[in-house]
Amino acid sequence: MKITEVRAIPLAIPVRPWVPDSPWRAGIGKQILVRVETDEGLTGWGECFAYGAPLAVCNVVDEALAPLLVGEDPTRIEFLLDKLQRALMIWGRRGLGMFALSGVDLALWDLAGKARGVPVAVLLGGVTNARTPAYASLLRYASASDVGRAAAAMTAAGFRAIKLHQTDVESVAVAREAVGDDVALMLDTNCPWTVEEAIRIGRTLERFGLRWLEEPIWPPEDYAGLARVRAALRIPIATGENDATAYGFREIIAAGAADIVQPSVTKVGGLGEMRRIAALAAAANVTLVPHSFYFGPGLAATLHFAAATSGVPYIEFPPGDLEAPLLQDPPRCVGGHVAIGDRPGLGADPTPEVLARYPYGTAAHRPFYLA
Repeated sequence: MKITEVRAIPLAIPVRPWVPDSPWRAGIGKQILVRVETDEGLTGWGECFAYGAPLAVCNVVDEALAPLLVGEDPTRIEFLLDKLQRALMIWGRRGLGMFALSGVDLALWDLAGKARGVPVAVLLGGVTNARTPAYASLLRYASASDVGRAAAAMTAAGFRAIKLHQTDVESVAVAREAVGDDVALMLDTNCPWTVEEAIRIGRTLERFGLRWLEEPIWPPEDYAGLARVRAALRIPIATGENDATAYGFREIIAAGAADIVQPSVTKVGGLGEMRRIAALAAAANVTLVPHSFYFGPGLAATLHFAAATSGVPYIEFPPGDLEAPLLQDPPRCVGGHVAIGDRPGLGADPTPEVLARYPYGTAAHRPFYLA
């Protein structure tokens, strides 16, 4: 089997409004799929991280990576990913290049599962967790009262764990009152504070029993500073969704910067890199909770990874729905848990009508996307 074509597909499928609405909603309605075609008629689907500069990521896939892949055997995943990482080295080991590479990696794993007729979780070592607990990853809201309404709605939907994206203490207090003491609360602040601010504010948050405090300082790669925050607080510290490669996570762990590491399969380098990070975390007795705020193959790949990896306590699950389902059979959270299916590959083939209806940017002028 040989690869005949590799293309990135930028999409803009809006997230449906829900009550309460969030100023973040409009910014998360973009997606990038990667399609890998073969001479045996099999197609693999992956997903790149898309926020911010989706067309730039697509250009990396189409212009830098595709020429290195056409004519290659897609089942040689480790060989191909090493080849691609070396080619992208001068672009940096984080960011757009790694987003693009991650999407290709997922498409190759999808192909490998389809070629063998088994789910990707089987290729990763077999299913150890048929159903994984999910936490609802809320958007950011304009007021504490909106946070309380959103958290209560997720509890009513069956989630027993909820992550906030606020930066104020009042919102956490309101959320805790809304969901009670039996629901796990996490707080992701998206890197707003100095080390001193994180310690000061973190101490005021300790009374709410947070499961973790995520990315509290700027810059996120200040691992020594994050280790100081971790040493000063009783709240577990989580980080890593903006890092990449096993080497980045080796530095986080070596610095003692985190109780929980959060690799993102669409940023970190793909499923192979996720496995290496999982081994590092297990050896250091650090918990791994993958970042997975996606609606497509990225979420599906995270589910397969969690199903095949011991010790993953949660997967992240986005709230709400897209205006039209990106996948033919999208993952669903039932009773606070998500399960993988038994279809070969990732089980994350997109809906052709949606590809035709929601092209983004230059995709609107490329008839390939309508195939």
